[in-house]
Amino acid sequence: MAIEPDTRVIVITANGSINLAVEAMRAGAHEFLLKPFNEQHFISAIRNAEPKTTPTRKQPKVTAPPSQTMGFIGSSGVMQNIYKSIGTVAASQASVFITGESGTGKEICAQAIHDFSDRAKGPFVPINCGAIPSDLLESEIFGHLRGAFTGAISDKLGAAAVAAGGTLFFDEICEMDIALQTKLLRFLQTSSIQPVGALKPSKVDVRIVCATNRDPYEQMRLGKFREDLYYRLHVVPLHLPPLHERDHDVLEIAKDTLIKFSTEENRAFKAFSPEVQHYFRSHPWPGNVRQLLNVIRNIVVLHDAETVTMDMLPHDFRASARHATSRVDTAAATVPAPEEQLHIPRTEAPTTNRNLDGLIGKTLDEIERIVVEETIASNSGSIPMAARVLDVSPSTLYRKISGWKNQAKAMRADDQLPTS
Repeated sequence: MAIEPDTRVIVITANGSINLAVEAMRAGAHEFLLKPFNEQHFISAIRNAEPKTTPTRKQPKVTAPPSQTMGFIGSSGVMQNIYKSIGTVAASQASVFITGESGTGKEICAQAIHDFSDRAKGPFVPINCGAIPSDLLESEIFGHLRGAFTGAISDKLGAAAVAAGGTLFFDEICEMDIALQTKLLRFLQTSSIQPVGALKPSKVDVRIVCATNRDPYEQMRLGKFREDLYYRLHVVPLHLPPLHERDHDVLEIAKDTLIKFSTEENRAFKAFSPEVQHYFRSHPWPGNVRQLLNVIRNIVVLHDAETVTMDMLPHDFRASARHATSRVDTAAATVPAPEEQLHIPRTEAPTTNRNLDGLIGKTLDEIERIVVEETIASNSGSIPMAARVLDVSPSTLYRKISGWKNQAKAMRADDQLPTS
């Protein structure tokens, strides 16, 4: 690359490592193909890598496009990194796996990846795996022929066929029935679809982007998400931060939305009082951007003034804020951890009603472990929920739990060594 900087590099590997894919794209790889792949996908990658005689949209993609062109609002540092990542991965044909809490804008992100890709002129077809009954989802994705089942009164093109030449977006992918995941995996491996009732499969050329508000690794560990499908889809991960981690973005989004909704509803609102601004900055926003939009819409519909004041905030919104604050303050309290669910070896017998006196004399690592274990227990054994309370990523907790397990195994191995 240093000798011939214009060389287009296509990385082909059977190693589905996420880090390898990200490193390859950052190092300048034009495409990342995961074996096995079909010849149509390979030919498409080569054609996309061919030098163009005229400048294309690809040159500026490695920089951060303006957030407004992507559908996002916000200039925080964490979102600037997201914009850069979108610009980078959009240039590839690799599958993108978007994670993030509900209401963080995963579909907006998927649409932006499509819009800044070479497939922008093709269709963007979203399909919500959690909103369609499992017995109908196969037909929605792959289509069906007339008479294939009761109620099939005509042929129907599935989302995969409609998205040909463009992007197929699977929202809430972890909600897909495990049996249908097998068929989806075959589709990803062969790029062929077979509508319900059809005798022969047919080829389609689509790019796959998927999203979930769950922890996909945990779902795989629990047996709810196929491991082979996870590694097929989780090539380039992209995590959207919750609103409370986006610094001043909450005020930027609120002001932009206030002006927009006021215009729609013929209201005079132009700004927020200092008290409301402080309240918005300190609120945890468990529903993220979607919750903020609902609050602004409620204010604009029910009131009319130039400035939003505290008394205009919805009553249930302020009540939920007090409840969330109380829950966070008491989350690490007095419930013993269910080791039989977590299978985390403990260094001491579980105790109840721990307080600060019980922590005196313990190391920082021991205190951290106590807080983590009891926060998980107080959230019914859910590691993602505990991570949200502790304001860390679920992967951080999984890593710590794994370390504690390995440490306990090493201690047991040392105890079994013969003494001289």
